[in-house]
Amino acid sequence: MSGAVLKVLPLGERILTLRGHRVILDADLAELYGVTTKRLNEQVKRNADRFPSDFMFRLTAREKAEVVANCDHLQRLKFSPTIPCAFTEHGAVMAASVLNSPEAVEASVFVVRAFIAMRDALASSQALARKLLELERKVGGHDETIAALVSAIRQLMETPAPKKRKIGFGDAE
Repeated sequence: MSGAVLKVLPLGERILTLRGHRVILDADLAELYGVTTKRLNEQVKRNADRFPSDFMFRLTAREKAEVVANCDHLQRLKFSPTIPCAFTEHGAVMAASVLNSPEAVEASVFVVRAFIAMRDALASSQALARKLLELERKVGGHDETIAALVSAIRQLMETPAPKKRKIGFGDAE
């Protein structure tokens, strides 16, 4: 069981968000599945019909530069002439099926669990953000109410100026 935990923990650091999808790059996926990146990409090319754009996509040069700059473990890609592929959760599972090795099948379970954990963490943080926004709105409303109450109390505390008596002869009221 401890071996499983060791495999899952670094995997969370390898899952990136690109183009609005949580993905893992081909080099990281190949390492997890115990094959070379070249072999993984060969199998993907041979089975291209199993990898639609929502399962796998190739990064742009700009995305590659950004990923290499932000992720220390991907520095080896800095001078690589190839543009890496990014696999979504479904693409990672499909890659395990086309590799057809026991290591790949075993590792795909950990990959799926890591993606699920990332999804759960994102959902809980979004729920927390919604609650925080709701609380800010309530507090903002309270501030306005408190300011109105303080203003009303100040008006009540002010003593009215005494009425001035008219000087001279006139109707006595």
